[in-house]
Amino acid sequence: MYISRLALDYFRSWRHIVLDFEPGITLLQGANGLGKTNIVEALEVLSTGSSHRTSNMLPLVRRGENKATVRANVREMDVRGGSDMVSGKDAGSETNGDVVTYEVSIATKGANRGRIDNGPSLYMRDIVGRVPLVSFTPDDQRLVSADPSERRAFLDQAGTMLIPGYADCLHDFMQIARQRVALLKQLGERDGDLDLRQASLSGLEVWTGQFIDKGVELTRYRQTIVDEISPDFSDLYGALSTDGRGQEQDGDDFEERRVSGVRSSGGADEGISTSHAEGAGLGREHQPEHSAELRYVPSFEEVLSSELPQPEISRHFQRLYPGEVARGRNLIGPHRDDMEFSLEGYPAREYASNGETWTLALALKMSLYRAISRRRGEKPIVVLDDVFAQLDETRRGKILDFAAQQDQVFVTVAAVSDIPDMGRLRRHAVPCKVIKVADLQVFDTGDADSRGGVDAVDASNHDEGVA
Repeated sequence: MYISRLALDYFRSWRHIVLDFEPGITLLQGANGLGKTNIVEALEVLSTGSSHRTSNMLPLVRRGENKATVRANVREMDVRGGSDMVSGKDAGSETNGDVVTYEVSIATKGANRGRIDNGPSLYMRDIVGRVPLVSFTPDDQRLVSADPSERRAFLDQAGTMLIPGYADCLHDFMQIARQRVALLKQLGERDGDLDLRQASLSGLEVWTGQFIDKGVELTRYRQTIVDEISPDFSDLYGALSTDGRGQEQDGDDFEERRVSGVRSSGGADEGISTSHAEGAGLGREHQPEHSAELRYVPSFEEVLSSELPQPEISRHFQRLYPGEVARGRNLIGPHRDDMEFSLEGYPAREYASNGETWTLALALKMSLYRAISRRRGEKPIVVLDDVFAQLDETRRGKILDFAAQQDQVFVTVAAVSDIPDMGRLRRHAVPCKVIKVADLQVFDTGDADSRGGVDAVDASNHDEGVA
C-alpha cells in the first residue's frame, strides 16, 4: 500500500497543508525547524495512534487550537517481481487499487476520534493499525539504552499493527489502572469518611480483579509480539554486525568489555555492514560469535508459567496492599513490564557500545517490519527520519538498499549533504522525488532542474522556525 495524499489541519507547526505522493522514495528536505519531521510524525500517529516523540498527545495540536486532524488517502498495491532483502518478498511493478481515506482527530479535550471514508465517527483506537508503518529515527538507540517506558511504547505500537484488539485491550487496561489508582489514593487519606473508605475498599477488590484479568491479557499479547520478532531480531543482528565476508565487526570490543567488567558509556560509532545475500536470512557462517537475544520481562511473571495465573497474582496484591495505599500507585502490572536486549547473555543496556546499540535498534525495527509483512501479507510504509545524519557511509548504504525494496518510503534530511548517494537508487530503478519543505517545491532527483508543483499545497500557512 502507499499514501497518495496527506492533509494536515493544525498539526504541530502546520495550519493547513495537502501533499500528494507517489510510490517509491520521497525525500523531505529542509533546515531544522521547518516542520519536515512533523509531516512524518503525522503518518506515525495515523498508523499507531501515538508518536515516539511524546507520550502526551496535546503537543500535537497547534498552539491556540482545540483540535488537530490528519487525513490520508491510501491505495493498495499489487507488487510483483524482484526480491526484498529484509522480508524476502517480491518487489517490482505496481497496480493501483481502490482508495480508502483514513482520518484521525486529536482533541485537547475529550476523546480522540477517527473516521474511514467520511463514515461515522469512531474512536481513534478503532482505526489505528490499518495503515502499517515502521519508522527509523535518531531516538531508536533509546529503545536499548533508555528506561523501560521506551520499550513498552515500542511494544504498544507494534501491537496495534500486529494484533487485532490490542489497542482496545491497552485502552481498557489503562482505564482500569487509573480507576484503581484513584481508589488507592482515597484509601490513603487518613481523615477520610469511614463509609467512603469502606466503599473504596469494596470497589478496590472489584477493580483489582479486572486489573489482573486485563493485565494478564495484555501481558500475553506482548509476549506474543516478542516471540514473533525475536528470531528475526537475532538473525538480523547477525547480518548487520558482520561484513560481507562474515567477519564480525564489534565482537572483539564487546569481549574486552565483558572480561574486564567495563560497561559501555557510548563509545565511537563503529560502522556496520550487512552481507549482500538476498533475504538477510544469512546462514550460520554469517552469524557472529556474540549473538543478540530479545526477551520479554513481565511484571506478572506467573503469566509465563501458568495457564491460570490470576490466583497467584492476586496474592501478590494482598501482600502489596499497604505499600500501594501508602504510595497511591499500582506497584505491579504491565505498566512496569520491560523488554531486555542481551549480547552473549549480558545486558546490552550496560555493555553495548554506541555502534552495537545502533545495530540492535536497527535489527529491532527491521524485525518488526518482517513481522508486519508476514502477518499482513503487505509491506508497511517506511519512515527514515533524519537517520542518515547519524550513520556512517556503510550503514547509509545498507539502509538505502533496504529502502529501495519498499513500496513507499519517506526520508527527512536537513541538508543536501545528508542525502544519500542517489546513484544507488538509480541502480535499483526506484522512483524518487525531493520535496523542499521551505518552499514545498518538487523535482525529480534525476534532474534537479526539472520542477513541478505539489497539488493543493498551502505553503503560506506554515510557521517557519517552529519544530
